[in-house]
Amino acid sequence: MLSQAAVSFRSRYSSALLAAAAVSGTAYAALNQEGTGVAHADAAKPAATALDPNEFRAFKLKEKKQLTKNTFLYRFELPDNQTSGIFTASCLVTRAMFKAKPEDEKPKAVIRPYTPTSANEARGHLDLVVKVYDQGVMSKHIDSLKVGDTLDMKGPIKKYPYEANAKKHIGMVAGGTGITPMLQVIDAILANPADKTKISLVYASVSESDIILKDKLDALAAAHPGQLSVHYVVDKAAWGGLFWKGSQGRVSKELLAAQLPAASKDSLVMVCGPPGMMVAVSGNKAPDYSQGEVSGILKELGFDATNVYKF
Repeated sequence: MLSQAAVSFRSRYSSALLAAAAVSGTAYAALNQEGTGVAHADAAKPAATALDPNEFRAFKLKEKKQLTKNTFLYRFELPDNQTSGIFTASCLVTRAMFKAKPEDEKPKAVIRPYTPTSANEARGHLDLVVKVYDQGVMSKHIDSLKVGDTLDMKGPIKKYPYEANAKKHIGMVAGGTGITPMLQVIDAILANPADKTKISLVYASVSESDIILKDKLDALAAAHPGQLSVHYVVDKAAWGGLFWKGSQGRVSKELLAAQLPAASKDSLVMVCGPPGMMVAVSGNKAPDYSQGEVSGILKELGFDATNVYKF
């Protein structure tokens, strides 16, 4: 179950996205550029892609696969063997209509952001990895979908403007489903032989069985030794940690100092996870959902707003 702080955070974020979704065209795009108010031309959808940044479209659920006890991969069909239009780094928003109270005359839109885990160039399908929360209105709705049912999606929404080799070393700190935007960046870097950017990922989960897409991460690390390193952290490992090769406990200053690049103009640390982890590691975003100041462990390690990005 989510903590009260997490529920409050999700509620505020969803309200902001709902307001943004009511705006059309370039104004909508501008509202989603991390609070900058600047519309980006490259957020426009090429003609042959399935998603549209200016309107919600319905996509059929094609397949559902369980990843952990409460996390699932949902594969949606893209028409005419199209690509989604998602690029690195960007996300989409989902929409569903609900009556908040039985006495409500009309349903209201609930909006939630997700980062697809399918490759940007994948044709005919789009994958969302979703953790189903007890109090998660949208996650429970997605989980209730049957094959053939549809979900409204809109995007892409530009996040971090990634450029190959712009940084020599990118550190990543992810918690839970916060791994999804990290995977998008990792996939883009490793798919480009000309991109020599080094990646160091610290991925925190409750337990070993809660690690999402571990097989994929391990395979990528094995295929790209020296470029991608992955270090897992769990609250408490099974069997007293006898067979566990990662860390136990909370993400600490000592751990991040050992695993991440040092603060410099040539390094960047990306952070994404539950509110409590964000506060401890980097600080949450500002109330207007711009990046805000850097605090927590990363500030103690010498990082600032120039070399930290909060998804």
